[in-house]
Amino acid sequence: MKRPPGLAGGKFIWLKHNYYFQMKMKISLSVPFLLVSIILQLHAFAQENFPDGTPIPDWFRQNNTADMNKSGKRYRITDYNVKNDSTVIQTEKLQAVINKAHDNGGGVIVIPKGTFLSGSLFFKQGTHLFLEEGARLKGSDDISNFPLVMTRMEGQTLKYFAALVNADCLDGFTISGKGTLDGNGLRYWKSFWLRRQFNPNCTNMDEMRPRLVYVSKSKNVRISGITCMNSPFWTTHFYKCENVKLLNLRILSSKTPVKAPSTDAVDIDGCKNFLIKNCYMSVNDDAVALKGGKGPLADKDERNGGNENIIIEDCTYGFCHGVLTLGSESIHNRNVILRRIKIQNAVRLLWLKMRPDTPQEYEYVLVEDVEGTDVGNFLFIRPWTQFFDLKGEKALRNSICRNITMRNIKLDCDNFFNVGASDNRGNVDAFTYKLSNFTFENLNITAKRSLHIDTSIVENFTLKNVTVNGKPIGN
Repeated sequence: MKRPPGLAGGKFIWLKHNYYFQMKMKISLSVPFLLVSIILQLHAFAQENFPDGTPIPDWFRQNNTADMNKSGKRYRITDYNVKNDSTVIQTEKLQAVINKAHDNGGGVIVIPKGTFLSGSLFFKQGTHLFLEEGARLKGSDDISNFPLVMTRMEGQTLKYFAALVNADCLDGFTISGKGTLDGNGLRYWKSFWLRRQFNPNCTNMDEMRPRLVYVSKSKNVRISGITCMNSPFWTTHFYKCENVKLLNLRILSSKTPVKAPSTDAVDIDGCKNFLIKNCYMSVNDDAVALKGGKGPLADKDERNGGNENIIIEDCTYGFCHGVLTLGSESIHNRNVILRRIKIQNAVRLLWLKMRPDTPQEYEYVLVEDVEGTDVGNFLFIRPWTQFFDLKGEKALRNSICRNITMRNIKLDCDNFFNVGASDNRGNVDAFTYKLSNFTFENLNITAKRSLHIDTSIVENFTLKNVTVNGKPIGN
């Protein structure tokens, strides 16, 4: 502290000492508050646990947008003889750009403003996809532009059609930007419903149609910012992936005038560490569905797998069949969190599909901090027998749902507790699913039907501060 001109020495020394005293007091007072603040923040982070009590890794909170400037050279497709033309299939030219980027050590495939029509594209290690604002990568509506490959579909490993965008065995693959992946699904949807009229028993896969995005056996995957729309079949499908983030996406398919059949927004198939954050989803099927395998021996097939450590947060939902669905091809789901969401016009909030031909274990599921209007069902648990197949086995399979918590929810719905007992098909010992350790807490529900809870269906059912149509219900 310098002495100001004209100030006497003694007075200056006093001011100097007083100044340092005040500074010392400020520091001494602020340090405890700072320490308390840090401790509280650390404590808050320490309390961030999965439903089974294990800590949520910090990876789930590191959600900066992918920096394309650090992903290698940019390959702008129009610099490589790809034309802005929505009528010409340019699959070979687009694939050549991806191959060139890979051969040169990796890089970013940039789709500029305009519409570019393509069949299946296969990304390779070190290559990324960036869609500029106004860019539209559009799928062909001719299935012959999507080759048959060994892939994963509806809980089976089999030959089926590749997606528009494919990534297999990659580390660090990203799709980003403000553009659009457009599946161009209308023709496929119309063909599906026409086939259903001709053959009401046809399956989802009888009408040949591709997915929009398929990522398999990959890790450190990030898709952010873009719009995914009009998929002919499932919109995004992830198989045996680890550390996947879907951030700030819009995923859309139509309910009217033509229903877009089985256009799930996100299908998670045997994955670990998966985050869906700040997304808007409105599709004519399930928004997020957890898959993994089906059949009486599904849990013994190494090609199948469970899902673990799944967080869906800060999302908004329009129309969908299920906001969060476990099944219909699923064997084991553990540590699943759905939180801080808003819903309008979904058929079900939480849907647990129980297959009598598949052993299933659904455990440690948390649904919290939800607001919703015009929702069909708060909780829906019923036997699921679509395409039932014991594959030559005689005995039906048993399943378990346990440690399911739903709390801090305000919902306007048709049905509150739409939960049915096991389907034993006339044989009491044939097939059972056991429900146990359910908790409903801080629920404010307005419902038209299924207003009461049959506590005999669930073993160890805890109700805390649950109000339905203004009336409290409890244990």
